[in-house]
Amino acid sequence: MQRTAGVLTEELAEAIRGTAEDIAKVLRAPQGGGVGHRGGLPVPRSVWTVGEAAAHLAQANALMADLAAGHERPYGDGTPGSLAEANERALAGFAERDPALLADMITAQAEAFLDAVERRRPDEVLTTPLGTMSPAVLGSYLLTHMLGHGYDLALALGRPHMADAHRVALTLPFMFVAMPRVADPAAVAGLTAAFAVRLRGGPAFGVTVTDGEVRVAPEPPARPDCTILTDPVAFHLLALGRLDPWPVIARGKALGWGRKPWLAPRFPRLFRAP
Repeated sequence: MQRTAGVLTEELAEAIRGTAEDIAKVLRAPQGGGVGHRGGLPVPRSVWTVGEAAAHLAQANALMADLAAGHERPYGDGTPGSLAEANERALAGFAERDPALLADMITAQAEAFLDAVERRRPDEVLTTPLGTMSPAVLGSYLLTHMLGHGYDLALALGRPHMADAHRVALTLPFMFVAMPRVADPAAVAGLTAAFAVRLRGGPAFGVTVTDGEVRVAPEPPARPDCTILTDPVAFHLLALGRLDPWPVIARGKALGWGRKPWLAPRFPRLFRAP
């Protein structure tokens, strides 16, 4: 059972703080070639360098802290393309690329978020780059975003990443809100299917697609067309576009069965990570 500290549960607040600190450790870890060299390293599966990815994370944490404080910050229209354009414009106007200095900003802005969000009402509606959501869901959004880019930075710098089953479970409130909003119109067009998604050793939920309309429920459907059992971290990385489905399936980290088991590898491609 999650303990309630205020607007956020203690578990979520601790996960946000701990993830920011873990990312900072990755960025501060000694590495051959010096700070400048580390900042210029490429991030796998990305057009960004380590310095650019860390700068984006520092800016995003500051954005989330502003949103938690009740300030409206226009940032794209919620579509993946518009968010990518907003990211590039923000990076172009922010020159810092030193990983160690950015590490300090990432942790400081995570703390600023935690302070600001506790000043909100739990039922307050906040405007975010992916639509309106409650303060608690915004906290889940922040955690999701940090885990995704934290994974990228850890991979680029050869360090252990900070995603685990407990932290992934805390991202689900945001995932439930975001999945219908980031569904790929071309991928879901004409599809009608009910999915039960079960995280190994953890929670389960349902996703129903009805001719292009996506709905997410906190409980699996009674008669799913396809049941997916997946490792929690693999689910998280698939959802954020950090892994491809077939290698995950080949390693046994995702299994699918039911009346339409062939839908399992198709499921991650129904969504476009922003």
